Amino acid sequence: MITQSEKITSPKLLMGNPAPVLEVKTLNGTIWKLADHTPKNYTMVVFYRGLHCPICQQYITDLEQKLDDFQKLGVEAIAISGDSLEKAQQFQQQANIQNSTIGYDFTPDEMRRWGLYLTKGHFESEPALFSEPAVFLIKPDSRLYFANIGTHPFSRVDFAFLLQGLEYIIPRNYPFRGTEW
Repeated sequence: MITQSEKITSPKLLMGNPAPVLEVKTLNGTIWKLADHTPKNYTMVVFYRGLHCPICQQYITDLEQKLDDFQKLGVEAIAISGDSLEKAQQFQQQANIQNSTIGYDFTPDEMRRWGLYLTKGHFESEPALFSEPAVFLIKPDSRLYFANIGTHPFSRVDFAFLLQGLEYIIPRNYPFRGTEW
């Protein structure tokens, strides 16, 4: 058994610095690469727990319903989990996701690189290991602008509230926050 002192600490991602590399398989059959995306304002990366999580289905469905609003603000989005292709397809079908980009097979090492909290499955329906939810906003030049990294299924940013915030900060060229170590 590994003791707490032997565990490697997750990186603390500082806003204003480059985002970690992000390349993920998507349900549309392509490899999605953060480096290839330069939206007008932000790329929003939404990490969700996976098929086993009913709250995730509600959450990504909410994102799906607000995609046009985010796009009007120059924000493009991707939702990513560690689910296999089959589970990601099942998630997409159950949540009736038609327009959101869904990434899958995100590995624990990649999750750690992004500073996500990982959980060992405790219930029969849960995978052996999965990430807790998180949302990141990344500027077109690949610098991290915003992070909300959760530790439980109920620790999520409300998309309606995030849209309100973006409507305020974008026209004001709001500065980076969380830049000090």
